[in-house]
Amino acid sequence: MTEGARLREDICRIAKSMFDRGLTGGSSGNISARLSDGTILMTPTGSSMGFLDPARISHLDENLTLLSGDQPTKEIPLHTAFYDTRSQTGAVVHLHSTHSVALSMLPDTDADNMLPPVTPYAIMKLGRVKLLPFFMPGDAGMGDAVRGLTGKRSAVVLANHGPVVAGKDVWAAAYAIEELEETAKLALLTKGMDPRMLSPDQVGKLVTQFDVDWG
Repeated sequence: MTEGARLREDICRIAKSMFDRGLTGGSSGNISARLSDGTILMTPTGSSMGFLDPARISHLDENLTLLSGDQPTKEIPLHTAFYDTRSQTGAVVHLHSTHSVALSMLPDTDADNMLPPVTPYAIMKLGRVKLLPFFMPGDAGMGDAVRGLTGKRSAVVLANHGPVVAGKDVWAAAYAIEELEETAKLALLTKGMDPRMLSPDQVGKLVTQFDVDWG
């Protein structure tokens, strides 16, 4: 199996798993992955993550010209902002997951680090998660906002919209965004209950031991 064929299959398998578990619904959410030749595979616009066809995945060249497949998601600027500012990025996943969106809407959510330190895993997989303002769907300003972070964050949440996570490959990005959603869920479940969080010292040790990008 070629690199491209394998990656198409991986994108569809991951997307269906996320859709089936309710992490994104309807025709929301999108995934992209960069091939070794610099071209990009991306889920098509208006498609459901639960019913993707590997042969119809959009294939874009380095100038974002469509080489094959259906028209790509309108969130191209959001995805390419991570590829352009974080050289280690091999894939980007964007979901409309419920708990992450809910947490983004609360007035006391810390915009610079929106996930409280409830478990070590979000810290290890995501670092600090930036809450970005609301943008209209497809607005190129979302990409500009990510570029403004100058590659210092691998994960952001678009207010009232959903999380976006970059990873070294499509599996790493998928695992990380699921950790983001689960941590947001824990934050909401324990809100107002004075839960015991990880201490700053414990967070610092995690950052050091696991070489976390804590920008």
